[in-house]
Amino acid sequence: MKLHNTMDKTVFPTVGLVEWFRVGEHARVHQALADLKELGVADLRTGVSWADYYTAEGKAWYDWLIPTLAKEVNVLPCFLYTPPSLGERPRTSSPPRDKKAYADFLDVFITDLGEHFDWVELWNEPNNKVEYDFTQDYGWFKFAEMVGGAAYWCKQRGKKTLLGGMSPIDPNFLLTMYERGVMAHIDAIGIHGFPDVFDQLWDGWAENIRAVREVMERYNGTAELWITEAGFSTWQHDEFKQLQEFKEVLKADVSRVYWYGLHDLNASLPTVGGFHVDEREYHFGLKKADGTSKLLYRLWAKHGIEQLQHLNYIKRSLTEDTGKYTLITGGAGFVGTNMAKRLLEQGKRVLIFDSLTRDGVEQNLQWLHETYPGQLEVYVGDIRDQQTVRQVMKKAEAVFHYAAQVAVTTSLDLPINDFEVNARGIINVLEAIREQETPPPLVFTSTNKVYGGLEDLKFISNGSRYYPADTTIKKYGISEARPLDFHSPYGCSKGAADQYVLDYARTYNLPLAVFRMSCIYGPHQYGNEDQGWVAHFAIRAIEDKPISIYGDGKQVRDILFVEDLVDAFVLALEHIDEVKGQAFNIGGGAENTVSLLELLKTIGKYNGKEIPLQFGDWRPGDQHYYVSDTRKFQQATGWYPKHNVQEGVAKLYQWLCENRGLEVHLTLPSEIEKKEPVKKVALA
Repeated sequence: MKLHNTMDKTVFPTVGLVEWFRVGEHARVHQALADLKELGVADLRTGVSWADYYTAEGKAWYDWLIPTLAKEVNVLPCFLYTPPSLGERPRTSSPPRDKKAYADFLDVFITDLGEHFDWVELWNEPNNKVEYDFTQDYGWFKFAEMVGGAAYWCKQRGKKTLLGGMSPIDPNFLLTMYERGVMAHIDAIGIHGFPDVFDQLWDGWAENIRAVREVMERYNGTAELWITEAGFSTWQHDEFKQLQEFKEVLKADVSRVYWYGLHDLNASLPTVGGFHVDEREYHFGLKKADGTSKLLYRLWAKHGIEQLQHLNYIKRSLTEDTGKYTLITGGAGFVGTNMAKRLLEQGKRVLIFDSLTRDGVEQNLQWLHETYPGQLEVYVGDIRDQQTVRQVMKKAEAVFHYAAQVAVTTSLDLPINDFEVNARGIINVLEAIREQETPPPLVFTSTNKVYGGLEDLKFISNGSRYYPADTTIKKYGISEARPLDFHSPYGCSKGAADQYVLDYARTYNLPLAVFRMSCIYGPHQYGNEDQGWVAHFAIRAIEDKPISIYGDGKQVRDILFVEDLVDAFVLALEHIDEVKGQAFNIGGGAENTVSLLELLKTIGKYNGKEIPLQFGDWRPGDQHYYVSDTRKFQQATGWYPKHNVQEGVAKLYQWLCENRGLEVHLTLPSEIEKKEPVKKVALA
């Protein structure tokens, strides 16, 4: 079935998913069904292990599994794996001693559970030695006897038959099956393809399918042709390539496509080939083993299959002919989008490098793509992929590094991932910069969390906020002289990255600077309670939902409007020779502080009603008070924030409303009069 348009609607092959379940994985089955429902998928190919069936728990497991799946989806069971006690050798890939035993097993299974499925798939990857040991069966004579007999009997039992998918796609194997007489009882032929993973010399789906159909036509074959397994492993963090390969397989001239698979394999378990013998095996899922979704899953769930072909802003536009640009890693995020906007408005070329992991960033990227089509380059990729980072760095004139894992809570759940993104990611960036003949300047966004919980400081509760007992800190905030104290995996990974940047600047004499940022807010922010909490509070208020506060809500932060932060980035680049090798605390400063309770009161005024609150326990490492002492950067560059809290929050609230298509009747606070830039600020 070729992909074609009917009344402007693209018609695809029937699309299903592949997921194998181990005996006893009840919870994972229910999760898989929920995922299939979210994706709108009604077809599932799953394995039925002949070997497992005859274990103590096996029959009861399949008596539960098949009906449970069949209530929600169309099940395609694939029957494979010889019980070792029945094999010519004691392994699941062995031909059985009695070739009829396979058909007998299918007969029993169909008698018990056949009402739940219409098709049976006979073995899996018979030309893959791991799945079927053809070295014990030169010429596939035994296989033909086993599968041919089973196919004949399944037809007698009223089932349609599918010849297990070839991997690699081998027309010679199919020709052998015709010559052995197997195809007389086969209704569909399966093929597998894993471009650039297991199939490194890949000629494309069209060429492989053409070769298979030539054999079918030679024997006047009438069977359907299915892709029973296709996929791409993201073991090198290339989720964009997984998306592209899925879009390619949808164009294949076949009746059905089953995409492998739903979930990455559990790293603590072995594959058929052994325990982590081939790391690629563990990363074929649409979701990671921890349950987080990859790019293809998110886009599929949000847009549906039909729209995936039209998301032209999710791309890799970088070519050999691309000119020089400013590189923004994490450029589709909140800060990156605002930085890109400023540069693009100035007529500069910008390359957005982003994995699109965070909620809302896809919308930001689409907005940038549509607003600045002539100057914007996009490369969807991952900061953990060293070769990709090297590639995007080659024509960079300047670098703003925002790509990061940004939540303390996420770092507590997934500390290895947090380390790889934040700490390993910065090493990839720094090494790529160091390789350049003229190393581009870098501004890196660190965090105030490098100063820890500030437990040694005394804070006084007064009304709706905390104040530091230290009068100097109360007047100016926390300075860069504060000793570093990394708390949480997030604090450690960002702190390590912070120090690596400073050391590379010193050791290799590179033009690099660090911003230890406080709370930033503004347009294009899609915040949650862990990160971007100013926007999160406003969003919850607009959507008339309660807000959870951890602690008493008197925590104080200096919040900085994003346009003022962008001003600081621009000035840092302009003054890179003076600021390189240094770290700067950046936030709203002592003049732009607010407690959580005070912020919520302000948002409540804009919203027209009081916001319902829920209070929970303090979270470990949460600072009662953090305000940036920004005098060091002010002295170096003349920077100062131009938006106060009331004006900045009002602008954010208005943008969030307009972004949701809501009418806003909000009187913005008057614009702050422009001050003359302060060239020097006393540090004493």
